[in-house]
Amino acid sequence: MKAVQQYIDLLQENRTLIDNHSAPVLNALRDTAIADLQTIGLPDTSREEFLHTDVSAFFAPDYGLNLARVKRVNDPKEVFRCHVPNLGSNLFLFVGDNCHAMCKQSEFPQGVIACSLHEAALSHPHLVARYYGTLAHSDNDGTVALNTALAQDGFFLFVPRGVIVEKPIQLVNIMHGQHDFMACRRLLVVIEEGAQAKILSCDHTIDKGNFLSSQVNEIFVGKNATFDYYDLEESTLNTRRVASTFVRQDEGSNLLINGITLHNGYTRNNYYITLDGPHAESRLYGMAVADKRQVVDNYSFIDHKAPECTSNELFKYVLDEMATGVFNGRILVREGVQKTSAIQTNRNLCSTKEAHIYTQPQLEIYADDVKCSHGATVGQLDNNALFYMRSRGIPEAEARMLLMVAFTHDVIDMVRIDSLKESLHKLVERRFRGTLDKCAGCRICQ
Repeated sequence: MKAVQQYIDLLQENRTLIDNHSAPVLNALRDTAIADLQTIGLPDTSREEFLHTDVSAFFAPDYGLNLARVKRVNDPKEVFRCHVPNLGSNLFLFVGDNCHAMCKQSEFPQGVIACSLHEAALSHPHLVARYYGTLAHSDNDGTVALNTALAQDGFFLFVPRGVIVEKPIQLVNIMHGQHDFMACRRLLVVIEEGAQAKILSCDHTIDKGNFLSSQVNEIFVGKNATFDYYDLEESTLNTRRVASTFVRQDEGSNLLINGITLHNGYTRNNYYITLDGPHAESRLYGMAVADKRQVVDNYSFIDHKAPECTSNELFKYVLDEMATGVFNGRILVREGVQKTSAIQTNRNLCSTKEAHIYTQPQLEIYADDVKCSHGATVGQLDNNALFYMRSRGIPEAEARMLLMVAFTHDVIDMVRIDSLKESLHKLVERRFRGTLDKCAGCRICQ
């Protein structure tokens, strides 16, 4: 509880400063979040869903926070100069948890609101209040409670009924500075009936301090709406990340989430998806490439609350050296939710005896007219395929790299942005070749 107490003390001593540099809508939930944090604490290995990763230890160091919202860079373009080639996105840059819009509101279709959460909470308080904190409840997970208690900004996207946002929105999150630092960000997305949008969120670290990234995402996908969320992590060994994504889908909605960890330190990703209307379709894909002593822990809970819905879940890990991977996936098909189709798959490659994968696929079914399956595999590279390639003159190291790249293809091929898909294939190959030790695109890598 020592880690919890340091944040309780911080909040009590700086509550006025936090509130004055935020918005009333965000401030309204802080007292409840603080009380919940004191009650439940931060999750550790005593909880089954955190059995292999002590998340409370992530928060133990005395991180700095930017509670006074000090402008940390004069020119954001000097911090991060590039983007995914040919993506043609509307770009927003976060340095720590400060949002810098690199595009204009006029570039979006009429009625669309795309801006910092702080700005939206001031200019559209009733709209933000209708959704903020209604999916991410602070009484179940201490990391969500702490984020809610500290968050002062983030990103807000509202797409009104029937509107299609053609250009992807790119959120580039930069951890930057010479001192230990924690960033608390929120993402609030509302896609109304028949609307469509895509977001690419990229996490990068460009300095040598110790960093903690805390992010909570709330996503509402309306009736017959379509939303894609791509989450790419290219941080460093000195970065810890805890990200929780909560989604509610209405009737006939279509959701795609694709989370890829290419380089990191310690990562915990939580996905909570509720199919709340009939004929909703959810696709959740994830991939992790880890070596050294990196840890990637993915937890998912897909809740089928309405009949005739479909969910497809696939997570893949490629682990080398002394890396650790964790997959804990749960699918719940509630009583009377007939005509459900749910598939959950976890496939893993461990290149060394020291690499570890802990996998726990779970399926709970309380309806009889369903089509559901789940399973996990753990293995090494196919020796027959490796022998065949070497017999054709391909060096062993190159052959191993090509097989590992091929192993990741089906996750990347689910991406519905062609330029992003092409870029990811190249990034993955660079990762396996050992040329992606630092994030692509930051100034120290040029």
